[in-house]
Amino acid sequence: MMAGSVALPLMLGGYVGGACLALVAPSSRAARYITALGAIVGSVAALAVAARVLVTAQPLVLTVPNVLAAAGGLVLSVDPLGAFFLAVVALGSLPAAIYGVSYTAAYEGRSSLQFFGLMFNVFLLGMSVVACAGNIFTFVLAWELMSLASYFLVMTEADVVETREAGLWYIAMTQFSLVTLLPMFLLLAPGAERTAFADLRVGAAHLTPQLRGIVFLLAVVGFGSKAGVVPLHVWLPRAHPAAPSHVSALMSGVMIKLGIYGVIRVAFDLMNGGPPWWGGLLLVVGSVSALLGVLYALMEHDLKRLLAYHSVENIGIIIIGLGAGAILHSYGLQTLATIGFAAALYHTLNHACFKGLLFLAAGNVVHRTHTRNMEEMGGLIKQMPQTALLFLIGSAAIAALPPLNGFASEWMVFQALLAGTSIPRPEVALGFPVAVGMLALASGLAAACFVKAFGISFLAMPRSAHAADAREAPASMRVAAWMLAGACILLGVGASVVVPALYRVLESVGGLVVDPQLAPAPGLWIEAPRALGHLSPVLIAALLASIVLVTVVTVHRVHRRPLRLSDTWGCGRIAQTPRMEYTASAFAEPLRRVFAELYRPTQDLTVSVHPDSPHFVQSITFTSEVRPWFEEVLYDPIVRAGRLIGVGVRRLQTGSVHLYLVYVVAALMAALASVWWWP
Repeated sequence: MMAGSVALPLMLGGYVGGACLALVAPSSRAARYITALGAIVGSVAALAVAARVLVTAQPLVLTVPNVLAAAGGLVLSVDPLGAFFLAVVALGSLPAAIYGVSYTAAYEGRSSLQFFGLMFNVFLLGMSVVACAGNIFTFVLAWELMSLASYFLVMTEADVVETREAGLWYIAMTQFSLVTLLPMFLLLAPGAERTAFADLRVGAAHLTPQLRGIVFLLAVVGFGSKAGVVPLHVWLPRAHPAAPSHVSALMSGVMIKLGIYGVIRVAFDLMNGGPPWWGGLLLVVGSVSALLGVLYALMEHDLKRLLAYHSVENIGIIIIGLGAGAILHSYGLQTLATIGFAAALYHTLNHACFKGLLFLAAGNVVHRTHTRNMEEMGGLIKQMPQTALLFLIGSAAIAALPPLNGFASEWMVFQALLAGTSIPRPEVALGFPVAVGMLALASGLAAACFVKAFGISFLAMPRSAHAADAREAPASMRVAAWMLAGACILLGVGASVVVPALYRVLESVGGLVVDPQLAPAPGLWIEAPRALGHLSPVLIAALLASIVLVTVVTVHRVHRRPLRLSDTWGCGRIAQTPRMEYTASAFAEPLRRVFAELYRPTQDLTVSVHPDSPHFVQSITFTSEVRPWFEEVLYDPIVRAGRLIGVGVRRLQTGSVHLYLVYVVAALMAALASVWWWP
């Protein structure tokens, strides 16, 4: 393993070099390979940095004091918490870089791949530095680099109206996040020249409880808008589908997790936790996000929008773990609280893997079928067998099916919620069973949603010519997806090795106290204290492997016997047609009826009759659309007010120099008057 002191500059050099060289590449083909090379070098170096810090628990520091010295200079300080999130960034970046070599070939002649390569590496650089930042200036600079670069990546297909609208929503919400975070940092900083995170810990200790609460709320809103929590999620189902698929994988699997990092860093590291209402707020926000995210995903027929809504759901699950840990921590139940925080970290890592896998597999489908609409897919398991298997592994992982990684981390979240029975305040403890019920419902609906996504997209017969003519994706795209599929399997089966390492990461967080008994040597079992429960992913995997082996052997023996092949009975029809298949709309219709008050669908029934006789019906058309009532209630009034203000301001810009001079004189008089009346 390379030394960490070398790996940290190499990480920066890989991303910066990849960005600069891609921009001056002589051709689009050269730009694609240079972009990938720089990203691969930076990602491997980032993994080396993270591994060094996680193994030794010794921070790595790199300072460039001459860069804006008045703000503290550029400071990178990688502690175990930052190293964990840096590893998450690198684990998502490496396969995305490999995937993009072939995927971006479709943009040659349509978009500047030189500019794309610049923004892609800047995006990876920004995300990596956010996890390594050691002071306010470095963090804010990296946060803006990450946000602006991802905006330009979203706008890759700017000639599409939907993409331009998605870009506007995204840039508005990401700048809203920045506007919220700046006053948060200003409240934490004890002085203009003391902006290092170590200084912020000192400043936080002297804040009044009211100011600490304000800082926490600003952190939840600012970082939550980047994470995509409800109701700040409106940009996410727009921007993720509009971006290229490997960029979607990074935004959904990696970037939104840095919002989680921000909440942990500010609330539990810099401010050492807070009163119970902090955790209660996180628990409510997480539960609502998890449930509403999966409910809206169920209604989606756009494959990438469906995956985007599931990011809202899984961010909710992560925040549920943080909320449970925060409440338990506020009541002094440190051992139980650590389970909740470790569950949040574990699901953060797992979601980065299976959501990245799903977006890459969906990208294979979109790359070959040229559509995101599941109603135009079907039968792809025959044309794209590897992609189908990859999507199935990702679907099983996100549906929390054993022995994959999603099962282990959700089990830990449930254990953290069950630990709420130990809280001495009954009125507080009662909130935990409610959260358990909402999480259980969300988990069940997620399984149903991915039965729909996989079945409608890959099974039965092709519903369009594009689906019928599809073929397997290029090798580099499949290799990248298989890397994440392997991670989903290893993180699930090896949970008893991963979880103790997560407890050791939490030891570096200032406000947490980790019981040494929670971090035993790796073994076969994950155990929750006080007899809450225990789990052995290895034994579960062995049991399931035995069942699969017996099934395969049995089927193989049965196939030795003579079989009679015949068409499936089709209600008297001679041959099956795609119109006889179950559709995505039909699959979701029962749940649409159950949750009609939430969805508030608009329905329209049109009956066309023969012009000579109304008794002969030619066609019946039924359309139903789910109303985005969050936007109607919260965002539409803001958008309308903004437009009205814009119209008013536009009237001031007449183009008349004389009128502009009047404005200058009026502003000068107002300034003089303010000085006169306000000494």
